[in-house]
Amino acid sequence: MARIADRRTPRSEATLQADIRHLLLAGDFGLDASVLDVELETPAGRGRRIDIEVGFTVIEVKKRLQPGRALQEAEHQLTGYVRSRSQDTGQTYVGILTDGATWRAYQLRAGFLALVDSHTVTAARPDGLALFYWLEGVLATSQRVRPTPAEIARRLGAASTSHKLDRAALAALYDEHAQSPTVRLKRQLWAELLGSALGTQFVDDPDLFVEHTLLMNSAHIIAHLVVGIDVMELQPQDLITGQRFDQAGILGVVEHDFFGWTTEVAGGREFIHGLARRLARFEWARADHDILKVLYESMIGSETRKRMGEYYTPDWLAEQIVDTAVTAPLRQRVLDPACGSGTFLFHAVRRYLTAAETAGIPLDATLTMLTHQVIGVDLHPVAVALARVTYLLAIGHRRLTDQRGTITVPVYLGDSMQWRERRDLFTEDHIRISAGHNASQVEDWLRFPKDLLNEPSRFDQIVARLASIAAKPRDADSPPSLAGFFHRMKIEPADQPMILGTFEAMCRLHDEGRDHIWSYYLRNLARPVWLAKDENRVDVLIGNPPWLSYRHMPSDMQASFKRLSNDRGLWHGRQFATHQDLSALFVARSVQQYLTDGGTFAFVLPNPVLDRDYYEGFRSGWYKDEVEPAAVAFTDSWDLRRLRPHPFPRGACVVFGGRATLSTYRRLPSVTERWTGRLPADARTWKQVEPFIHRERVDLAHGRASLAESPYKPHVKNGATIFPKLLFFVETGTGGPLGLSTGRRAVRSARSNYENPPWRDLPNLEGVVEAEFIRPVLLGESLLPYRILPPKQAVLPLDGSVLLTGTDPRLDHHPGLADWWQQAEAVWKAHRRNGRLSLAEQLDFRRKLTAQFPAPPLRLAYAASGMHVAAAIVNDPAALIEHGLYYCTIHTQAEGHYLSAILNSPALTALARPLMSYGKDERHIDKHLWNLPIPLYDGGNAVHQRLADLGRKQCQAVAGLAFDEGINFVTMRRQIRAELARHPAATEIEAIVTELLG
Repeated sequence: MARIADRRTPRSEATLQADIRHLLLAGDFGLDASVLDVELETPAGRGRRIDIEVGFTVIEVKKRLQPGRALQEAEHQLTGYVRSRSQDTGQTYVGILTDGATWRAYQLRAGFLALVDSHTVTAARPDGLALFYWLEGVLATSQRVRPTPAEIARRLGAASTSHKLDRAALAALYDEHAQSPTVRLKRQLWAELLGSALGTQFVDDPDLFVEHTLLMNSAHIIAHLVVGIDVMELQPQDLITGQRFDQAGILGVVEHDFFGWTTEVAGGREFIHGLARRLARFEWARADHDILKVLYESMIGSETRKRMGEYYTPDWLAEQIVDTAVTAPLRQRVLDPACGSGTFLFHAVRRYLTAAETAGIPLDATLTMLTHQVIGVDLHPVAVALARVTYLLAIGHRRLTDQRGTITVPVYLGDSMQWRERRDLFTEDHIRISAGHNASQVEDWLRFPKDLLNEPSRFDQIVARLASIAAKPRDADSPPSLAGFFHRMKIEPADQPMILGTFEAMCRLHDEGRDHIWSYYLRNLARPVWLAKDENRVDVLIGNPPWLSYRHMPSDMQASFKRLSNDRGLWHGRQFATHQDLSALFVARSVQQYLTDGGTFAFVLPNPVLDRDYYEGFRSGWYKDEVEPAAVAFTDSWDLRRLRPHPFPRGACVVFGGRATLSTYRRLPSVTERWTGRLPADARTWKQVEPFIHRERVDLAHGRASLAESPYKPHVKNGATIFPKLLFFVETGTGGPLGLSTGRRAVRSARSNYENPPWRDLPNLEGVVEAEFIRPVLLGESLLPYRILPPKQAVLPLDGSVLLTGTDPRLDHHPGLADWWQQAEAVWKAHRRNGRLSLAEQLDFRRKLTAQFPAPPLRLAYAASGMHVAAAIVNDPAALIEHGLYYCTIHTQAEGHYLSAILNSPALTALARPLMSYGKDERHIDKHLWNLPIPLYDGGNAVHQRLADLGRKQCQAVAGLAFDEGINFVTMRRQIRAELARHPAATEIEAIVTELLG
């Protein structure tokens, strides 16, 4: 590698070609010198010769690649080779240009090469592993790769060359066919479902549709590989529609869904073939956990998953929850109503199979009963497809190849919440779904006798086979007979006319190009309604329901959520409305609809469920509802908040309970099992994790409501929402060599590494603004324990205490400010995510800006978040306070020192931490610390006076500290805490605060 990458040493292209060929044969690329897979100087017609050809890759070698004409000529030459090979073979070829140090991968786009990815090797320190994974991603020649999380991430993840090639090819395919009727319809249905599932966190983005299509097509191909099918021998259409599974009597694994458009458009079959070749490198049948979750998290970017609230439960936790909740797997029917990629299903299936084998139940009977005993539902079509393959992985290849009957994987696309309460799917005697209007503007209905739903597997087979027959070529003069179908499926004569009418509608849909996924819709949407019937309810509910926040729900969902929560006593409202999320209502409604009397449940939920006020209704266990009240008897909970690294982006817990009645319901116990410990990296099983977890019973903070709140609490306010910072915070300049007239300042946006998209990608605002509108602002980072750092500067349209908006005529009196504000408003309108607020409304949200006037001479401020409470006195009445801080008026310096001593003490942080809101850690301080009985300062109280004196001394000590230039505020706070811990007053302050607050 060092020799190949060294461009300084004289060498011929022939020598470099030979060295690269040797590298390919010596590396672990699945190639062998005895096989002519790595060919030099392959003839390419017209006297041309390809330098190196490997499988479906053409490598063109140059002595040196430099931007300019030489690179353009090399790309032109490579284009001819790749185009020629693709035309000759009907396969998708990739081209590589290299001089040994630079490696560039290309694909054809509309007949021309497009650069997809590149890699650089340093001759002095060549990274063999990095080049191996880059090249192997292009060549895709390795075989029998073990599908570990690390290998999947490296070879298929979003950063891999393999993913970039497939992603780019699929994006080009979509761009070419985006307006095709089949593609438009499937994207529309995909967007509607994800909008319902994820609220405003979902954005109907064509890039996301392409990512989901790639993931889904990958999952369908992996499903075949899991059961040992050679995907390279199948037609791409068969891979995506699951024909081989239908033939094998394994239904509901691969279906023609939203993402089958790839085989319906020109060029799609070649894409699927190339994708299958890359995926066939892995031994998927050896996967021993929910590997599809790893694939999803590797292929879908973390920012996308975070925005959509998609985070999956680690296998070890799901395994332990299943083992705890499913106590009699052979007798208990288990439902995960929000199954995601199928992690809980995987472990529930494995638990059932182990129990059946121990009991000596024959395999055929085991599999038949399994699909009745372990069921999954999810509203996310991608999640459903992944979960079906996960279910198959849990069963395992060996069991599927033994003698067995037809089975249907019982994972369904459906709305477990039943927001719309789809009673319209059912009439008195049949189930139906509208497939839209035909060319004659007559609505087509697909109808089936309702009794067929009592046998889920048989119903699925009937629908799937009808759709298959309707899609076959037929003579218009002699339509196919269904006599054989009726006989095989044992359809009663009384039901045959209805099914015949449905078949005729399916034929029309196919002939008009509208068949697509209606049968898929029908089989899936009906399942949650069917499960809600008394005779079909389950014994155990288990899983991780959606944590969709109220503030991220679309307006219609917010209205439904509020109504359903109010009906069940779950709505807290007031200032906590935006903190509430879907999880508690989802659990209450799932218990109400799907859990049998005496059934049990175990759900992963946000940790605030255990002790926050806005979950009080949920903890009560009684969910009033005039139509169908529900009650639960909570039995236990696990507090997972203190595990590190935390398995979720927010603090989590697990709650256990069962369905109850008005006389037997029981609120969530005030004692929880707290889990602490540092988890090993890459641990997947409970056996690997358990030794690192300490479990103890502790009291929760339910009783804090009985504490006397501090009388300061009503007077504490949050600072202003001065966001986005790009539009307000500035650096000032001199105005150049000519300077500026008195009272005006040259300003430009002050940038920060903490900016988020889209603001961080936008250019600076620049202008000249009247000095009176450049105001000092204190941010969270401006505050240290006992000390205020110099304020930031912000352009704020404040005339005294009046906010000058864009419509205020007084704004025209200040042309510099008016120009700046006009720029800022234009940027805000173009990029805001909340379309309802103007920039002025955003700036003065809930009057947090204008309420700071008139400013008192003294204020006490503290940071809104952090692992430790930090507070200081603000002596400057001109300084505005931003929302990273909270503040209250104080009357004397002594009162400020008194409060500073209390708030900066480690004892206060320890007492306040259980009361705090939290994400991954207890770091959202907000106003929670005032739930402690911090008394008003009393100058006549000797204890208060002593605290004030001690606080003054600590304040003086901090003021004398010098900090190295360039260190950030977090490091400063840490250094100050260390200094205060050594201060002579520290021990006495801790003792007084502990005694004062009880």
